[in-house]
Amino acid sequence: MSAESRGPSEDTAPPDAAGPPPLVRLLQDFNLEANRYVDSAGGRNDMHRTDLNALAVIMQHTARDQIVTPGVLRKELNLSSPATTALIDRLHSSGHVVREREGPDRRQVQLRMTPKAYRDGGAMFLPLARHMGAAIENFTPEELEIVTRFMNSMIDATVRAGEEAARGAAPEQRPE
Repeated sequence: MSAESRGPSEDTAPPDAAGPPPLVRLLQDFNLEANRYVDSAGGRNDMHRTDLNALAVIMQHTARDQIVTPGVLRKELNLSSPATTALIDRLHSSGHVVREREGPDRRQVQLRMTPKAYRDGGAMFLPLARHMGAAIENFTPEELEIVTRFMNSMIDATVRAGEEAARGAAPEQRPE
């Protein structure tokens, strides 16, 4: 749902309803729409969201010259060992990932994306990149710098909240 299609009644909560601040609500809306896009793009290519997330993890680690093993993937995606094996088997069968044994410890399996994975991913996400690129052009470099800082802060906050949730820590209360 685009910002233009949301009416004022959807952007404001009734006075008696507690809800997130409007900016947090927009982030939730963005997350929902991004998830819908991933589901749609992946579904057209017979790929699960977890498959696409795994390829994103492999791509990020590869860009930083870090080795990706099944254990790294398991931890990053919070999967069980059997689920990780099934995921890697799917990605290998579809031609998106190869298993290699390189380096001093030839027992260690390393995962690498194939050229097919990069081609398929590019095709799946080209419409999103095109539309986002067009939207970004509506902002000045200064505005984009502020938004970038904001988004980095939101990512960091989300990572901290996820770590807290994983530990089972009690949520912190805001001072009133």
